[in-house]
This record gives sequence, C-alpha cells and structure tokens, in this order.
Amino acid sequence: MRRWLTLLVAATTSLVLIALMVPLALLVRTVAVSGAVSEAESEAESVAVAVGAVDAETLRLTTEQTSHPVTVFLSDGRLIGAPAPRSTAVELAFLGRSVTAAAPGGREILVSVQGAPGGTAVVRVFLDDDRLTRGVPQVWAGLAALGLALVGLGVLVGDRLARAVIRPITALAGVSHRLAAGDLSARTVPDGPVEVHAVGIALNHLAERITGLLAEERESAADLSHRLRTPLTGLRLEAESLTDPEESARIEARVDALERAVTSVINEARRRVRDRAECDAAAVTAARVAFWSVLAEDQARHFTLDLAPGPLPVAVPADELAACVDALLGNVFAHTPEGVSFSVRLEPAEGGVLLTVADAGPGFATSDPLQRGESGAGSTGLGLDIARRTAESAGGSLSLRTSAAGGAGVILFLPAATS
Repeated sequence: MRRWLTLLVAATTSLVLIALMVPLALLVRTVAVSGAVSEAESEAESVAVAVGAVDAETLRLTTEQTSHPVTVFLSDGRLIGAPAPRSTAVELAFLGRSVTAAAPGGREILVSVQGAPGGTAVVRVFLDDDRLTRGVPQVWAGLAALGLALVGLGVLVGDRLARAVIRPITALAGVSHRLAAGDLSARTVPDGPVEVHAVGIALNHLAERITGLLAEERESAADLSHRLRTPLTGLRLEAESLTDPEESARIEARVDALERAVTSVINEARRRVRDRAECDAAAVTAARVAFWSVLAEDQARHFTLDLAPGPLPVAVPADELAACVDALLGNVFAHTPEGVSFSVRLEPAEGGVLLTVADAGPGFATSDPLQRGESGAGSTGLGLDIARRTAESAGGSLSLRTSAAGGAGVILFLPAATS
C-alpha cells in the first residue's frame, strides 16, 4: 500500500507539473521570439532613418555596424549591405508595406522606406533560427530540472505520508495476529489518521470484550465441574458403607481418581494461558492403558499394547495426553460391545510419534465422526474432538481409518518436543 500511495502522489504531481510546465515552456519560446523580432525591428527602423539622409558609403558602414545581417534594397536595383535574395516579401514591401516573413533558416524583417531619393527603398533584417530561440533551450532545461525536483519532493512527501498511514495499520495487523494466536494481552496504541485511530480503539475494545467473555466461560466451566463434587461425595459415602472391604477400597480408589479428574478440569478451565509443556508419550500411554486394562478384564476384552522403547518426548503436557488417550479408549468401551478386542500402538515417526488405537467393533456410527457433538451412539460426541484439538494445538494431526479387523482406527500424530 505504501508503494501504491507513493506512485499515486508521483503520478498526480507529474500531471500537475506537465499541465503547468508545457504552457510555460511555450510562453517562454513565444516571449523569446517576440523579443528577438522587436530587437530586429528596432534595428531596421534605425537603418531606415539613415536611408536618404546619408550617402551610399555611409549607409553601407551603417549596415555593417548592426548586430544582425542588414540589407538595403534601393529602388534603382542596387543592394547595400549583406547579400540577400529579392524575395516576394521584399517586392511586397516595395509597395509600401512593412512586413515580417518566414525565410529559409529564419525570418526576415522588412521595413518600407518611402520618400527616399530615387523612390521607395526596403530595409531587410534577417533573423536566423538560433537568434529567434536564443536562451530558450537553457530555460527549458531549467524548467525540466525544476519539474523533476518537484516530482522528487512530491514522492518524498508522499512516502512520508504513506508511512504515517501504514505504520499504525501494520501495528493493528500485528495486534490482531497476536490475538488470533491466543495472546489476549495484546493491545495497540491508537495512532495515525482519525479513521485508523478509531479502528485502533475499536480493536482494543474488542480484545477487552473477548478477554471478558473467555473469563466468564472459564468460570462457568469451573462452576459446572464443581457441581460434580456433591455427587462424588455421596458416592464416596456409599463406598464406605459397603461391607466388603476389598470392594469398598476399589470403589473409593475410583472415586479418588474421578475427583482428581474433576479438580484437574477446574484448574484447567480457570487457567488463563496454557503453558506448553512436554511429556514422555510412552510412559503416559502405558499408564493409561494399565488403568483401562482393569475394565477390559472385567468385560473380557482382549487387547494388545505395542509400545516403542521410550522415552518418546512429545510437545504435549502429560495431563492433556492422558485425557486424549482416555478419550480414545473411552470411545472403544462406549461404542463397542463387551468382548470386542482392541489394540494400542505407539511408534516413532518422522518429526514425532504415531499413536494408533484400533478396535474390532462395528466402525464409526456417523459419516463425519470428527464433527464436534455428532456421535450417532447417544454420547456427547466430544471424544475424537478432544483428541484432535490436543494434537493440533501442538502442531500434530488426527486421521481416521478402518482397522485391520474391520472396526474403527484412530491415528494420532504428535510432534516431538523441541527442547
């Protein structure tokens, strides 16, 4: 935009200067020609006074002292001064008319002298083209230099004005990009023209509004999660009242794990900025599969776990990766009948690791399983979306396929940690 504004100023300045300089240049040439003709006419008049008042020799000396070539045509056919042809204009002057006529290489000024001894005489002063336009090329060159200097000055001023406009716009774009990247503290200093200044103020108001709305959403999510503590407390009391100590301990352990998950959700919801961390994907995956293995044993599900030797550091926090694995395994248990087998495979890949969870169930229940909130099986439809957002937030990806057993397969790519 800065370049276009500068070009616009240059074009406008050039057009204005052309509109002024061309008539001025023509005027300079006209004035120069008019001055040269006036000077020649004065010289011709002074010689005409001498015709008839002096003898022929004195008249010849007079013509030689002039600054222009002067020729005197006498009525008897004699010619005094510079040799010149007796043109049609000279014949016209002999009729008593003083004229100015074009001649080869210049212009001739003819003054008719009537009453001279022997009849009418004609004084001819010749102006060549160089004398007619003397000094005009120099003036034109000066005008051209002045025009170029003015165009250059206009371009410089236009560039400065463009910078004054572009700089605050560039700053606004930078703040908007920071906001889009999640930096809600980004603000701009309103500057520039009135319109750009108003945009800067509006952008700051928008950022404040976004920050306020997100804070309200975080608190709402935390409040909703906190409501789970009451039924959890009741469940804990019910577990403590069981007569079988082993069963009671097992249920209490599950309640403790669920309470820790609720606490993690509350803390995560109230955290303003997610600190990017890393974890060992092999260790986290092994731990979560071990957790789900108890339920798999209860449901008679055969599963295989293929873990590459760790550590396999990935650019995802441990709690987020654990929630991601839980979401994928939870889908297997929620959407396939009891007894259906599944497999978990974690292997290194170029630039990160691949986590594959596949089952032998009926496959995906919807045509677009990644559509948030679309389940097809009566659930919330958030499991795959949680896994996808976890991967994409770190620069990875999620893809779906049909497993070798004909069921659903989910492949998660997690980029390796950079530190």
